[in-house]
Amino acid sequence: MSTPTLAVIGAGPKAIAVAAKAAELRTLGVPAPDVVVVERAGVAANWQAIGGWTDGQHRLGTSPEKDVGFPYRSSLVPRRNAELDERMMRHSWQSFLIDIGHFAEWVDRGRPAPTHRRWSQYLNWVADNIGMTVVSGEVTEIGVDDDQTAWMLQTDDDTVRADAVMVTGPGQAEKSILPGNPRVLSIAQFWHRAAAQELITAERVAVIGGGETAATMLNELFRHRVSTITVISPQVTLFTRGEGFFENTLYSDPTHWSGLTLSERRDAMNRTDRGVFSARVQEALLADDRIRHLRGRVAHAVARDERIRLTLLSDTGAERSETVHGFDLVIDGSGANALWFVPLLAPDALDMLELGLGRPLTGESLQESIGDDLAVRGVIPKLFLPGLAGLNQGPGFPNLSCLGLLSDRVLAADLRASSAITDRSIRSTDERLREEETSTDEHQSVR
Repeated sequence: MSTPTLAVIGAGPKAIAVAAKAAELRTLGVPAPDVVVVERAGVAANWQAIGGWTDGQHRLGTSPEKDVGFPYRSSLVPRRNAELDERMMRHSWQSFLIDIGHFAEWVDRGRPAPTHRRWSQYLNWVADNIGMTVVSGEVTEIGVDDDQTAWMLQTDDDTVRADAVMVTGPGQAEKSILPGNPRVLSIAQFWHRAAAQELITAERVAVIGGGETAATMLNELFRHRVSTITVISPQVTLFTRGEGFFENTLYSDPTHWSGLTLSERRDAMNRTDRGVFSARVQEALLADDRIRHLRGRVAHAVARDERIRLTLLSDTGAERSETVHGFDLVIDGSGANALWFVPLLAPDALDMLELGLGRPLTGESLQESIGDDLAVRGVIPKLFLPGLAGLNQGPGFPNLSCLGLLSDRVLAADLRASSAITDRSIRSTDERLREEETSTDEHQSVR
């Protein structure tokens, strides 16, 4: 029987964590899928200036010890999981620092958060050590084969056939509310200017977004020549992310997550992840009197009189208010989009997904469908969406908080569509036989 192939879109931490765990399983003689990663820019590109999400010089918001093997509690190989974790330690952050001769210095400096660029070097080091297979190219279409038993990923130069697909990454950083207007910068445009050391000079600057993407931009803007910086977000204020032991445990260990009600899960995620700034960034904001906050969602943007006028909608009790504000420069930092891949779905793939979901494909329907293996329930071949797994499976899966658990969940899944279809057929046959037996028994009892 041939080895199944798992294709991963995006060569970031999640792809590398799964590829590293699969490689170590094979060294133990345990069957594991062939992991093929399709990447448009380069390994760990989103942690470098080339990816458009950073200039590479800002600090990682998560502890670097939450690396590709964290939390080192593998559950894939009974009686050999400790051995598997030991092998994964060869790909740890500490092992990387030892390899490049910086471990003692890092410890003596108090274990500081590394820059994004250094984190990307770590990820590349792991990918090189395991010989990760990378197909260079941007995925232009996600389809299925004629039998709907395999995924077909189309790039400009290649087609990758896979038994299962995992989608990763935050999407494209090039989008903005007014594309092409020099007074409106996308995330990528902002960071490209920062990487080129181009200082922004403006009186009134607006940053759209209240999450960590916008927070990192604010951290960068502090050194630019701007008079006022207005943060626009739907929240009533700029909340600080909870970073204590109990909050962090929710991300590292989702054991009790499923026991929470849906409203409790949403509340926990809102308090610790969505639309919140890290304590480090908030401390910097307090020290800078140029920062302002406006509550609302941007409903409309127009260029007029050498300014960008933003129309904001906000709910005030039972009423909805609408206000207009003018800025010299607007930075659209509204952040990542976990549904970025949906426009790439071919009609047959979209039909297959909606049939499995039993309803139209939306962000809500996908989130609520994510199973224990981080794949969409009821869909064969498997489609893993860890970026949407937070609500059902735990808030650590969409980010860097439990990459080792993520790789366990994905690699424990049955990736063979044929076997899943066979199992489904067997179950259907068994159910039909049971129904026939029940019907016979009832008929005999009537007689």
